[in-house]
Amino acid sequence: RQRWRSKKKTLQKLPVHMGLVVTEEEPSYADMASLVVWCMAVGISYVSVYDHNGIFKRNNSRLMDEILKQQQELLGLDCSKFTMEFANQDKADEVLNCQSALKVLSPEDGKADIVKAAQNFCQLVAQQQRTHTDLDVNVLDNLLSSTNGFPDPDLVLKFGPVDSTLGFLPWHIRLTEIISLPSHLNISYEDFFSALHHYAACEQRWGK
Repeated sequence: RQRWRSKKKTLQKLPVHMGLVVTEEEPSYADMASLVVWCMAVGISYVSVYDHNGIFKRNNSRLMDEILKQQQELLGLDCSKFTMEFANQDKADEVLNCQSALKVLSPEDGKADIVKAAQNFCQLVAQQQRTHTDLDVNVLDNLLSSTNGFPDPDLVLKFGPVDSTLGFLPWHIRLTEIISLPSHLNISYEDFFSALHHYAACEQRWGK
């Protein structure tokens, strides 16, 4: 714990929202839980976990149990200072009431969510509650349910050999820094912190 505090001070900036994207076929609950708890420990406010098969989302209670276990093991007496909740996608206010918020996502929260948002907007136009000229970035953001209450990711750690994020929030990562790591299996805290250090040192031009 002392190591986390001292190392955190060496970072010039932290991501507010980090995405953890697993492209490997066999996701590890224990290793993903470690990554989530490390995010909590260094002060990252929002964390999204994603695998392209939706395994973590279908078994989110198992993932939460592992997170709570490792929270106690890794943070010890400090764990009372850190709260992690699965964000209820139907109640955005719950996202904002905890120190660190977690969303577990699957491909249905990517392109399918954009299609659903577009359909909802068309219905509003048909009902004359909106006009087609109302559609802009902010309106679409508000119609998307997958990240309701979450800012766009600042950093994505992509794990595995596939050179793709495999559908992870395609609308939200246009300005996201993406760092690829060989695997999330047996990942060390040093690997995690090295990625944070790389992010802190990068110059983001915001498309300019």
